[in-house]
Amino acid sequence: MDWPELQRRVERGEDLHTEFQQMRIHPDDLAASLVAFANTDGGQIIFGVTDQRQILGVENPDELLRLVDNVALNNCDPPLTVVQETVQTPYGAVVVVHVPKGDQRPYRTNRGDFFIRTTTGRRRASRQELLRLFQAAESLFYEETLILRAGWEDIDVGAFTRFCAQALGETQAEPDVLLANWRLLRERQGRKYPTIAALLLFGREPQEYLPYAYITAARIPGRDTWGEPSDRKRIDGTLFQMLEDAARFLNIHLRTAHRIQGFEPETYPELPEKALREVVVNALVHRDYTIHAPIRLFITDDRVEVRSPGLLPNTVTVEMIKAGLAHVLRNPLLYSFFVRAGFVTDTGNGFRRAMLLVKKAVGREPDIREEGNETVVVLPRGSEPQ
Repeated sequence: MDWPELQRRVERGEDLHTEFQQMRIHPDDLAASLVAFANTDGGQIIFGVTDQRQILGVENPDELLRLVDNVALNNCDPPLTVVQETVQTPYGAVVVVHVPKGDQRPYRTNRGDFFIRTTTGRRRASRQELLRLFQAAESLFYEETLILRAGWEDIDVGAFTRFCAQALGETQAEPDVLLANWRLLRERQGRKYPTIAALLLFGREPQEYLPYAYITAARIPGRDTWGEPSDRKRIDGTLFQMLEDAARFLNIHLRTAHRIQGFEPETYPELPEKALREVVVNALVHRDYTIHAPIRLFITDDRVEVRSPGLLPNTVTVEMIKAGLAHVLRNPLLYSFFVRAGFVTDTGNGFRRAMLLVKKAVGREPDIREEGNETVVVLPRGSEPQ
């Protein structure tokens, strides 16, 4: 925003998308304003302007910028990402805070209050308005949330193009058009922003923006996961890269028997590769990405244990998973790309199939359970060969 545009905005006065603030305000009031805009249709808070449309400027813009960032992060639930700019005027610096319409509505302050924006200011949301906000939120999955700190340049276009060539064959569509069609890229205020799913699937450095989205893998001698690891690896990158590196880690630490059949030796992995892939894919695709914690992969002497952040979604139970009767998707976009890549069959009985494969290989079935705030899958290992 430049000085002429600021003048035009001030002349129009406050409305549904604009609020004037003369000076620094209390963090609770600022949080209420931020939440109100995010819950409604977005807008701008302009600091350094009176209610009578007089431009005065602010005394310490840098201090105000830090305050707004702190309140947006710590006084709003979920935290808000806002964009701020300083506009120089003949009367001093004016700070403009751009608040986007929230992708994770409804938002509330850290005091537990829900606000909405009106043409005359803000007010607490009524019960009916809250119900509508919650209902609207159900149509947007967390994986579709925009990462406003990232941009089009954070997408590995080469990796995406190679994926499209493999999944779709030849296509004349531009990469940004395909990304937008697949809800991986959206435009806001003239700039293209990637979603969480886009960075997880095709980001150049996904962990720069999603630092908790990785796998911590460990080989732990003995039968207790609290023992000292003999090998440990942080596995990050895109979901496809993590799947490949997790498979490599498992291959290193699980036994593979070699038997002579005819003229050439044949390999017999201790645990079926299809079962291992199913469990790791499920952890990557179905985990709860609102929880800031990594997937944990443990290999002990008697089992492979995969701990995925988040409990089973909605009405899904452990019994339904074991019976192959559950097909509820927490992250349908991520899942759809793994279907296109051929890593899942989209039948909903992948874990059931893995159970049968493991039981045939080692004589015991895998187990799945909810523990704390994690979904835990345990694959029993076979006996040490004599």
